[in-house]
Amino acid sequence: MQNRNRGSYEIAASEIVSEGADIRVSVLTLAAGQCVPWHYHNEISDSFVCLEGPMVVETRAPRHEYLLEPGQRCAVPPKTAHYVHGKEMGPCKFLIVQGVGIYDFVPVG
Repeated sequence: MQNRNRGSYEIAASEIVSEGADIRVSVLTLAAGQCVPWHYHNEISDSFVCLEGPMVVETRAPRHEYLLEPGQRCAVPPKTAHYVHGKEMGPCKFLIVQGVGIYDFVPVG
């Protein structure tokens, strides 16, 4: 998978579990107070599976808030702004599957 822009934000841990030409599977860990800030991807979708939580995935256009407990999942299509954090900004850990296309992290204000 090609990277155009990975974004710059701090998280507790990130581990790539598997990566191929058109897909990436990672485990991300957010400490209390950390988040993946508002952003979108031009080509790829993000699929989230909560491993430790609860966690929240918020989207704009359409506006939605997914509250995920361990084992639950949701998907965010390309060009949909989203923001990921633990419930009440607590810690969380999740699996993220990204693909198919060029990865770009486009910040949203």
